[in-house]
Amino acid sequence: MSGPRHADRPSHTEGSSLDPDALEVAPGTHHETVEGWVPQLASEEELHIALEKAFDYRGDVTLTLKDNSKIEGYIFDRTVGKSLNDSFVRVIPKDTNQKLRIAYANIAALSFSGKDTAAGKSWEAWVRKYWEKKASGEGALSLEPESLE
Repeated sequence: MSGPRHADRPSHTEGSSLDPDALEVAPGTHHETVEGWVPQLASEEELHIALEKAFDYRGDVTLTLKDNSKIEGYIFDRTVGKSLNDSFVRVIPKDTNQKLRIAYANIAALSFSGKDTAAGKSWEAWVRKYWEKKASGEGALSLEPESLE
């Protein structure tokens, strides 16, 4: 038989940093409601904060560039450099599969224009709806998820 014996494995005692009971309870992620928000981009810091939120957003945003053109789409990636010229977002425009790379320095305004596709779709929301339907006597309850469309 190969591999370590059970006695050779590290012990996971109560209160240790590897206590499985303590590890199983992790804080959840809190998602801000930013749908419809148009942040003020007066400083570099505000631009960075808004673009980080746009990256985490699960819907489309509208970027207004300094040449007054607008791009509506999904921000799927970003690279943060030492300056606004070295920092980029990557966007898939709404009506195409083309991927654009836009420097932070070229962004004049940002709005969270699209619907947040995951809003209200947390596990807790699903369980609450399930129990409400069950309590009301609604038939045909299923453990299958609702359609995303």
